Amino acid sequence: MINLKNKRIIIGVTGGIAAYKSADLVRRLRENGAEVRVVMTRAAREFITPLTMQALSGKPVHTELLDPGAEAAMGHIELARWADVILVAPASANFLARLAHGMADDLLATLCLAAPVPILVAPAMNRQMWLNPATQENARLLQTRGIGLLGPAEGSQACGDIGPGRMVEPAELIGSLQKLFQTEMLAACKVVVSAGPTREDIDPVRFISNRSSGRMGYAVARAAAEAGAEVVLVSGPVALEAPDRVSVRQVLTAQQMYDAVMVEVKDADIFVAAAAVADYRCRTVAGNKIKKAVPEWSLSLQQTPDIVAAVTSLSQRPFTVGFAAETEDLLEHARQKLIRKRLDMIAANDVGSGKGFETELNQLEVLWKGGGTSLEQAPKEKLARQLIRIVAERFHEKNSTQTH
Repeated sequence: MINLKNKRIIIGVTGGIAAYKSADLVRRLRENGAEVRVVMTRAAREFITPLTMQALSGKPVHTELLDPGAEAAMGHIELARWADVILVAPASANFLARLAHGMADDLLATLCLAAPVPILVAPAMNRQMWLNPATQENARLLQTRGIGLLGPAEGSQACGDIGPGRMVEPAELIGSLQKLFQTEMLAACKVVVSAGPTREDIDPVRFISNRSSGRMGYAVARAAAEAGAEVVLVSGPVALEAPDRVSVRQVLTAQQMYDAVMVEVKDADIFVAAAAVADYRCRTVAGNKIKKAVPEWSLSLQQTPDIVAAVTSLSQRPFTVGFAAETEDLLEHARQKLIRKRLDMIAANDVGSGKGFETELNQLEVLWKGGGTSLEQAPKEKLARQLIRIVAERFHEKNSTQTH
């Protein structure tokens, strides 16, 4: 069982007495490390106040379809881009009917239509309402469209009846969310990921480096672990917490990263080179701090080891994914690097002007021989899971071709 750290979860609350359980659900999700935003229908606000949900989620509660405070007043589009998953708990009979028929007459229903993410519903209603053929047909229709049905549970109800219709308890809902992120796409695979910058000393005080927070590489390592892989993360100096269930090797220089990667990829199935490795280092490093004594001075530089080229030159090479951070001609430079470095895949992004570096958002152009796809702007955690899914598909396809 994995935790939900950094997962972005929207909790939809519809009208029903079970709405009181939603407050406990939000509290427990945050304890599990998730980022939570709450969307409430008008009927839900008759049972529990937005102020309560705001206090528990730590975020303003969303209630209106056209929100003047949101970008272009399109709050549902902003939320759709933000979310990793939507869980409607409780989901009333009325909401199930509207969702089944594609209604877009309030924020929550519209959000479910607009968000290309998994949607889960936890029904809660009187047993006769649940057993009504119309509700049963709506539930079946939603399942055929890929919407996950969690419950309902059986037991005593607020109306005094006993039977199916109770909302599944928060702990069980959290377990279902945890399983959602555990895909097993890369079960029995070893994945090595490089991340962050490297530093090349000028003197004991100064160094040469590349701009990199390491967030993308760390997100990729976390996503690979969720996909069931054994993951080794070779990390340059970053201010990030180590991902759960990932073995981290800390390095400082390009040479140290090269040495660590070459050891780890010997038995690896996949190598994702997300690090921003310094391309040059000083030929000589001053033993003491260089004093500010002259108006200008120059450094003599030499190239650092090319880690990706070394990996793709191995006789037993892993499936290798490179990254390309470019400021111009993104696709052309990425295609050239794909060929020049003999990569299986490359993920390219525009950087500079506030894009790519030291931000939670990114977007990628993913290329491979004979194909490619675009991953639109999204949080890096979300992008990483999309990228790992593509990597897994291409990796298994390549292995299947080689074995036949």
